[in-house]
Amino acid sequence: MLTPRMRIPYTGIFSPPAVIPSSASTIPGAVIALQRFLTAASPSGSPGNTTVLTGAGISVASGLSDYRGPHGVYRTKKLEPVFFNKFMSSHQARKRYWSRSFMGWITWNKSKPNATHFALKQLGDLGLIKNVITQNVDSFHTMAHPNIPTTELHGYLRSCVCMSCHTEFPRDAFQDDLARLNPEWASVLGRILASGVLDEDIPERNSKTRDAIGVWINPDGDLHVEGMAEKTFRYPPCPKCLRDPPVLPDGSRAVIKVNADGAFESTGTAGILKPAVVMFGENVHPPVKVAAERIIEETDRLLILGSSLAAYSSWQLAKRAKDRGIPIAMVNIGGARGDSELFGDLNPYQDGHQGVRIDMSTGDVLPVLVDRL
Repeated sequence: MLTPRMRIPYTGIFSPPAVIPSSASTIPGAVIALQRFLTAASPSGSPGNTTVLTGAGISVASGLSDYRGPHGVYRTKKLEPVFFNKFMSSHQARKRYWSRSFMGWITWNKSKPNATHFALKQLGDLGLIKNVITQNVDSFHTMAHPNIPTTELHGYLRSCVCMSCHTEFPRDAFQDDLARLNPEWASVLGRILASGVLDEDIPERNSKTRDAIGVWINPDGDLHVEGMAEKTFRYPPCPKCLRDPPVLPDGSRAVIKVNADGAFESTGTAGILKPAVVMFGENVHPPVKVAAERIIEETDRLLILGSSLAAYSSWQLAKRAKDRGIPIAMVNIGGARGDSELFGDLNPYQDGHQGVRIDMSTGDVLPVLVDRL
C-alpha cells in the first residue's frame, strides 16, 4: 500500500472548477475576493496567520515548465520521469537522469523569481502571510522573500546529495564535473545555447523550433535532446565516499569503482549522488513532512497558488486544512484535485471571507491585489 508521504505523479486532467464567489471570474472581482479572504477576522484575532501552498504553476512565468497547466507536459507530451527506486538501482537510469539534467541545468539555473514570488514578499511585508510551503524545487521563494519562512516539501535542485554519507554538494560544481566527463555532450549543449532556441524572449517561436529539432524542456530542469545516446553519458561518484568508502552494516567497506577519468562504474555499491529533491516514488523526508503538517495545524487560513494538488503530499495538507474547518482559497488555471471537496460547500455569493476559488494565473491576480492593499 502506498504511504501518504510519497510523491506520485498523477497524469490525468481535472474538470474545470466552479469559480467562487461568482464575482471572481474577472480580475477585479478576483482581487476583491482575495482581499476579503486575507483580511477577514480569524480565530487568532490576526489576519496575518495565513499559510501559502505553492505549485509549479507559479513558476511558469519564469520560463519553467509545469505538469498540468494549459501547456503542461501532461497535456502536450508523454513524460516518463525517473522514479526513485529505478534511479537507485539502475546505472542506466542514472545516466538517463543526469544526461537530461546536464542539458537543462544552465537554462534552469539562470531563471529568476517572477511577479508572483515578489507579490508574496509584499504580502509578507504587509503582515498578511506567515509561512510558505512549496512543492517547487526551484528555490525562487527563498530568493524572493528570504524573511518569510519557506518549507520546501519536495526539496531543491540547487544541491546534490550523496545517498551513502548524505553530504550535499552544490549543483553548479557538479555541472562542471559532468561537462568534464562528457565533452561531446557539452559541445552539443553549447551549440544549442548559442542557437537561442532555449531563450524565452519569443516563447511561441522558440517552442515551435525546439519541437522541430527534437529539443523538449520538461519540469524540474529536465531537457531531452532527440538522437543523443543517453547510455554514453558519464557521471562521477561522491568525492567524499571515493576518498573514504563508507562502512557497511556487516563491517566491510563499500566498493566504489571509477574508470580512469573518474566516472562511476556500474559495479559500484555506494557513493551515488542524487539531486536533493524528492523524486517520484520517494517519500517526503519525515522532518519536512512533520514541519509542514505542524504549519497547517497552526494556521488560520490556507492560500493555494499554482497547484492542482495532484501530488498526494500536497493534497493531504489541503485536506487537513479542510478537515480543520479553516478557510481555503485557491488561484490555479484549470481544475484541481478535490475541487468539489474543498469548495463544494461554499456559498457562491459570499464575498470571499469563507473561501475563494479562482481559475486564473497567479501572475494576473496577485500583483494587482498587492497594489490594491
